[in-house]
Amino acid sequence: MKVFTPSAYEWRDTRLARFIEKYGYRSLDQLQEEAEREPSVFWDRVVEEVGLEWVVPYTQTLDMSEGPMWPLWFIGGQLDLADNLIGKHARCDPHKPALRWEGDGGEERCIRYGELEREVASVAAGLRALGVEQGSRIALYLPMVPEAAIMLLAAASIGAISVPMFSGYSADSVAQRVQDAGASLLVCANGYFRRGKQVFMLADALSAAAACDSIEHVVVVDRLGSGIGERARPDPGFALHDYATLARSRPPLDASRCFAPATPLMLIYTSGTTGKPKGVVHTHGGFALKAAQDMAMAFDLHADDTLMWVTDMGWLMGPWMVFGGLLLGATIVLCEATPDHPDAGRLWRIAQRHDVTHLGLSPTLVRLLMGRRDALPEASALGSLRVFGSTGEAWNETPWLWLFEAVGQGRRPIINYSGGTEIGGGILACFPGLPQTACGFNGPIPGMAADVVDAEGQPVRGSVGELVLRQPWPGMTQGFWNDPARYEDSYWSTLPGLWVHGDWASIDSDGYWFVHGRSDDTIKVAGKRLGPNEFESALVSHPLVAEAVAVGVPDAIKGEAVVCFVTLHDKRSGHEGWSVWETELSEHVTRLLGKPLRPARIHALAQIPKTRNGKILRRVVRNAYIGRPMGDLSSMEDPRAVDEVMKLRGAPA
Repeated sequence: MKVFTPSAYEWRDTRLARFIEKYGYRSLDQLQEEAEREPSVFWDRVVEEVGLEWVVPYTQTLDMSEGPMWPLWFIGGQLDLADNLIGKHARCDPHKPALRWEGDGGEERCIRYGELEREVASVAAGLRALGVEQGSRIALYLPMVPEAAIMLLAAASIGAISVPMFSGYSADSVAQRVQDAGASLLVCANGYFRRGKQVFMLADALSAAAACDSIEHVVVVDRLGSGIGERARPDPGFALHDYATLARSRPPLDASRCFAPATPLMLIYTSGTTGKPKGVVHTHGGFALKAAQDMAMAFDLHADDTLMWVTDMGWLMGPWMVFGGLLLGATIVLCEATPDHPDAGRLWRIAQRHDVTHLGLSPTLVRLLMGRRDALPEASALGSLRVFGSTGEAWNETPWLWLFEAVGQGRRPIINYSGGTEIGGGILACFPGLPQTACGFNGPIPGMAADVVDAEGQPVRGSVGELVLRQPWPGMTQGFWNDPARYEDSYWSTLPGLWVHGDWASIDSDGYWFVHGRSDDTIKVAGKRLGPNEFESALVSHPLVAEAVAVGVPDAIKGEAVVCFVTLHDKRSGHEGWSVWETELSEHVTRLLGKPLRPARIHALAQIPKTRNGKILRRVVRNAYIGRPMGDLSSMEDPRAVDEVMKLRGAPA
């Protein structure tokens, strides 16, 4: 196995190395051991390291009397999260850039800490005037524009709960999440720009709002410059507001912004293998702390650095960048622009213009860029860049090497970062200044008591097992919104006392960690985790479809693509002009879920592989289609169903 040592970093100069030295740990391994043995001591030190300040100091760091699945953190404390993220930095240097933005057409905006403090306070006052208070849910259906970050911060300042959603969702997908959260206010844009063209959002937003009885107000950001539009019908049941007017509200002088650490901050919806999307609950005292700790220890981010991640505010890495980056006093860059438009050098030019020091991107994006002639930056283009970050999916060695050697010139570490929405950040990472191997991890982030175990929960080395966590951490989800039983069943029911994350992982003889994919049926499209149930429900809603199954299959560009299999009410349709029906079904799914989630293929089957008790065997379907071992088929209702899937093997996506 080849090991790489990026030349631009010295381990002893990193924040993590200095943390180890400051507190007298002999090594990173000893830090890991002590953090697991004395978690309260360790997390107290993390609070100090990231600069999280308390209005009322906490009296107890951790209480696990309700078990590891329901820990209580920083008991008795009160904190002003908005002041930690903005106010204290504005008092120190109001002119320091807090947020930079670049639009699809090259437009730029810089918001300094002093300006950000004022706008967040004004927007918070406007929200209060609309009846938003502590505990109210605010659904955010916004592209990567500054207003998305400002709304997250304004909601936090008054104790409201943000519900960020992917900007590519359809009206039905938005409505499903809004209804589950019981949001009273929806913040949307009238659209955004992508590859030089307008993408309209307002009609979908208003349609979703009209379908949700809980919505009382819709606030519209005029990104397109065409006004906030008209109501969908004369009496839609909600009031329509212009964000620009809201942002001119006068903040009260005595606004109280102190909340207990366990106060809900945000619901991020993520999909499992079955059932409706689940609202992952994050808190004031946990999410920003975990994000900032990961940035400090795994990414070596400092207050004078600039962080940019190619993401959407509806996925974890958007809020992660906002809350973690600002807590550390850094500058963050939001980018609406498509990274390869008008050419493959766009991403590097953005990084150069905004003096980006830490650039996060996905293996999918790297695979897209490396096939383009104009993808390599000039030697001087990345002068400010020190660190690459990557998360969301597994690497292949060829694109990893291209990024490290051709783009990064062997100087910049690639911080492979794996965790999840429910984690609030990462479990495993690489660490600047340490040798790294292609596609692997140096190990767990300090404070994450991770292990790889077999089916009985015993540690395994040199072979693949389940990735688990043996102790809680402040950033972990505080359950699923209105569904604590589902949370316990999802993570704590498989191996008593262990958080079973759902990833296959291994640790090699040299101590490097590797993640091998999901141990459940979750699909990842370009790093975005989706449940097959969403595709299946969309297909079954079409009058032609009787049953459906969706699986993720390897894709050279996206990492995984979605392939669906259906049985039909009219069996003749599966033989006569199927290409026409496949197109119609694909368009039907696209209308319901959004263009980014269009299936690569839809195949018609006479029957879907199931067990005798009716459970769909997704993994069998997937493996039969891509030619992998299918395992024990003894419980299958009719083995001939697999033969039908195997005949489709190699069908072009």
